[in-house]
Amino acid sequence: MPAVPTRSAAIAIAAALAAGPAAAEFDGMEPVTLDLAHVVNEQDAFHVAAVHFKELVEERSEGAVSVEIYPNAELGDERTLLEGMQIGTVDMGVITNGPVANFVEEIAVFELPFLFPDRESAYAVLDGEIGQELLGELERVQLKGLAYAERGFRNLTNSQRPVREPGDIDGLRVRVMENPVYTDTFRALGANATPMAWTEALTAMQQGTIDGQENPVGVVHSFNLDETQTHMTMSRHTYAPAIFVMGLSVWDDLPEAAQEVVAEAAQEAAEHARAFNAEMEEEQLAELRERGMEIIEDADLAAFQEAVQPVYDEYGAQFGDYLERIRAQLD
Repeated sequence: MPAVPTRSAAIAIAAALAAGPAAAEFDGMEPVTLDLAHVVNEQDAFHVAAVHFKELVEERSEGAVSVEIYPNAELGDERTLLEGMQIGTVDMGVITNGPVANFVEEIAVFELPFLFPDRESAYAVLDGEIGQELLGELERVQLKGLAYAERGFRNLTNSQRPVREPGDIDGLRVRVMENPVYTDTFRALGANATPMAWTEALTAMQQGTIDGQENPVGVVHSFNLDETQTHMTMSRHTYAPAIFVMGLSVWDDLPEAAQEVVAEAAQEAAEHARAFNAEMEEEQLAELRERGMEIIEDADLAAFQEAVQPVYDEYGAQFGDYLERIRAQLD
C-alpha cells in the first residue's frame, strides 16, 4: 500500500503545482533580461498588457527572467521594431497586426473591413485554430508569435466635418497604417488615404497636413486626439488585433521552462488588456464628449459595408482559405 503523504508534504506539493514550473528549473539558468518595446504611451492598453506580462514573467520565473519596457516608440516605429527582432537587436514587442502583415501577408485577413461583428467573435477566431496557425507562420520570417492582445475596433476621426455616410469621407486626407488593406479600404470610401507611421501621424494631425485617422477609442483618448480631431464616427470598421511577438532567435535561446512562462504570461497579459479595453471604452467616450468631441453613433454602416466590397474582391484570394474558414466559424 503506497504511503500517504503528511499534511505538510501535501501542502508543499499543492503549492509547487500551483506555482507552475518548479523554481528548481530556473536555479541553474543564467539571468535574462527581455527588452519589450511598443510605440504608444503609458496610458494605452499596449502598456497595460506589457506591464502585466512583466509582472507575471518575473514572478513565475523567480526573477530568472526580467522584462524592461520601452514605450513611446523609444526603440523605433513598429516596422523598425519587427526588423530589429528579425536580426536580434530588439527582443520583443506588442505590435499592431497591420505592420506585422507586411512580413506575413496572410495575417492581414483579420484587417478586412467589417469581418468581425463583435469582440467575442474575434477572440474565438484568434485564440482558436485559425489564429494560432497564423501565429505559427511568423516563424518563417524569424519571428515568434506568442499571443493576440488587442488594438480593438477602429473608428474614424477627422477635423473637418461629421461623417455619417461614405459620401462624407470624399476628399478627406486620412492617415492609415502602412498596410495595403487599410489603404484600399479608405480609398474605396473616397478618402485620400495616406499610409504613415503613428509617430509621423501625430505630427501631421497637429500641423493639419492630414484631416483624420482611424483607431480605437482607447487610442483617441490616450493621445488626446480630440485636441486636433473634432469628430469621431463610431464606424467600428475593422477589428485590429495586436501581437505579443518576439525575435525567433531570442525565443530559441530561452530554456524550455522560461519559454513556457513567457508563452503563458503573454496569453494572460493579452486577455488582461482585452478586458481593460472593454471596461474603459464607455468611460473614455464620456470624457471625449465632455472635452467637446462630437461622437457620431448613427452612421449608415450598411452603406459603408457596401462601399468596401471591392476590397474583398481584390484581396479575398490572397488569404488562401483563411477568409473562408473564418466566415465558416462565424456562421
